[in-house]
Amino acid sequence: MKIDVRFTPLGLSGDVQGRGVIVLDVLRSTTTIVMALANGAKAVVPAASSDEAVRMTSSLEKDGFLLAGERKCVKIPGFALGNSPREMTPEAVAGKTVFLATTNGTPALVASGDGTPVLVGGAINFSALTDRARDLFATTGDLVIVCAGREREFALEDAYTAGRIVKAVKKGIRKVDLDDAATVALALTAEYGSWEEAFEASDAARLLEEAGLGEDVAFCAKADRCAVVPTYADRRVT
Repeated sequence: MKIDVRFTPLGLSGDVQGRGVIVLDVLRSTTTIVMALANGAKAVVPAASSDEAVRMTSSLEKDGFLLAGERKCVKIPGFALGNSPREMTPEAVAGKTVFLATTNGTPALVASGDGTPVLVGGAINFSALTDRARDLFATTGDLVIVCAGREREFALEDAYTAGRIVKAVKKGIRKVDLDDAATVALALTAEYGSWEEAFEASDAARLLEEAGLGEDVAFCAKADRCAVVPTYADRRVT
């Protein structure tokens, strides 16, 4: 039985094919996706770039979708929504398909598309996510946790969350092989006493604070806001 962690999606091609996968971009994309679906969105379609999101929607009925996303933390000009989970209210997203383009999270999802299944989450749906992951791991004995990272580099908040998942999934199982990254991620759970402490220590939190989006950090750090566990397949998260 084996759990691997990837601190960034670089070089991921082929590495997740046919394996159970969890994708994390907890500040903020995967948290935003969970909130959108929990509040009634029909689906979230991750785009590798804002240009791709615009192309994907060019022939669609205008009242059936929303463009959402960020660059350098802030909403992309011309898009209806940014990448804040606090924006994904029922009034904004219910009944809509959200096309989402972000710096780190949506490219990580696109890169992980060969996983079976690909689960999406963070602190926001942690208990439900880890329940599903434990069932998957018991069946297959194999799990890959993909961190979106930040600008193709290590991101503390994603790695800490990966460590929390590793700890929860392996609990009660006598023999689980961890790769080096999974071992490091697990060690982070002893270094930081809470989601809030780990998230607030991250570079991503500092950048969000500087952009006037500090409330998003606190929002993303609150565990178990909902029990939705999104699944990504065929370029759609449902």
